[in-house]
Amino acid sequence: MQVSMTVNGQQRTDEVEPRMLLAHHLRDNLGLTATNIGCDSTSCGACTVIVDGLSVKSCTVLALQVEGGEVTTLEGLAGEDGELHPVQAAFQSEHGLQCGFCTSGMVMASVGVLAANPSPTDREVREGLEGNLCRCTGYHNIVRAVLKAAEAGPVAGQVPQRSQEVSA
Repeated sequence: MQVSMTVNGQQRTDEVEPRMLLAHHLRDNLGLTATNIGCDSTSCGACTVIVDGLSVKSCTVLALQVEGGEVTTLEGLAGEDGELHPVQAAFQSEHGLQCGFCTSGMVMASVGVLAANPSPTDREVREGLEGNLCRCTGYHNIVRAVLKAAEAGPVAGQVPQRSQEVSA
């Protein structure tokens, strides 16, 4: 079956099996490997992406369910000029990563937290990220990173708007 969606600002139409998960479509068909697969059961959040403005665990969404939608992965979060998104910059400056496996999902979930609440408290950040697991940290640096990103204002909860067209 064919599925059409905008991925990181590029309109895509691709062949997928009806049972293909969005995470596998992003990784295997489109080569966007920052979307990690850790559990296939929504337990870890390593596969979190932004779909139509909401953070979503892509391991439990069929690619066909995103027909006509807009997907942003970690690869599409930085500006076209390569400038880091405020959440990415804050994760870097606040050491909000360790081994890096969960980092892309944490960053994308953090964008979702900030989209819903541009000025969260420490507790609100922790509650907003509770569906994303990191086995390497105590979450303190991650929470600090999200709070630092919030200082950038509402832009920290937004994804870049792009206007490139690509045919599959």
